[in-house]
Amino acid sequence: MPTVPGREHGPLDPAVVARIGSLELIARTLVEGFFAGLHRSPFKGFSVEFSEYRPYQPGDDPSTIDWKLFARSDRHYVKKFEEETNLECHILLDVSASMGYASHTVSKLRFGVCLAAALAYLMHRQHDAVGLTLFDDRVVDAVPAGSRGGQLRALLATLGRAAPGTRSDVQLPLHQLAARISRRGLVVLISDLLDEPSGIIEGLKHLRFEGSEVLVLRTLDPAELTFPFEQAAWFADLETADEVRVVPADVRAHYLEQMQALSERYRRELRLAGVDYHQLDTAIPLDTALMAYLSTRGRRW
Repeated sequence: MPTVPGREHGPLDPAVVARIGSLELIARTLVEGFFAGLHRSPFKGFSVEFSEYRPYQPGDDPSTIDWKLFARSDRHYVKKFEEETNLECHILLDVSASMGYASHTVSKLRFGVCLAAALAYLMHRQHDAVGLTLFDDRVVDAVPAGSRGGQLRALLATLGRAAPGTRSDVQLPLHQLAARISRRGLVVLISDLLDEPSGIIEGLKHLRFEGSEVLVLRTLDPAELTFPFEQAAWFADLETADEVRVVPADVRAHYLEQMQALSERYRRELRLAGVDYHQLDTAIPLDTALMAYLSTRGRRW
């Protein structure tokens, strides 16, 4: 997945985002900063107007080509009709206790909240219907999908109340959503996926079976990916409160091997199921996640 150049310390940096108080301002800053970066980058295939145009394909009526856009981009785009552009999207955000972990400025939950806010802002400005579900081992809060006035405010208010909960049960909201969804659209899951993988994979397959496109944004702390600890210490499970004394040098290799194996399992099995899977580090800029969304959306053309 390509990233936008020059974003190391820009407005998409999680450490910068963490200093912004308003969730609406965070969302607007992330989206506008992302598109500004796209316009300065070589990746011209994604336009801020991407929901209003699509690339010209053989068989399209030439009269629908936007020649002014061609003059600016040197690419052929056709105007899209409203029924082609509107999308129903459901954002699922894991708020279980493990998402509260942070080894640096931004916790996984705060990263997920900011990411969900940016996606909601982007979808809302594209006139898409967007809904939100917060969950741990149950559905904690939800906003039904909609696109009318006040929808974005309701989504951001719900995200603003997000707090680390109890144990995770990722498959629960997946099956619940698959059972009630009435219109094919896009489901975005934001979670660390630190749960039993078989159930998660089956839940995602259920959504695909019902016809939805599915994007998984697995959100992990850099310490979970590298296990940088040096001193012997007590390690606590945030969801069960179980503690164990660990000498990092004795377990590091096995831990990293198991984490890699789990990541590869998700990547392999979800690819076979037709699910887009991206693993994110909460210390890196958020453009990777926004680009993943645009890539998934673009394949609907």
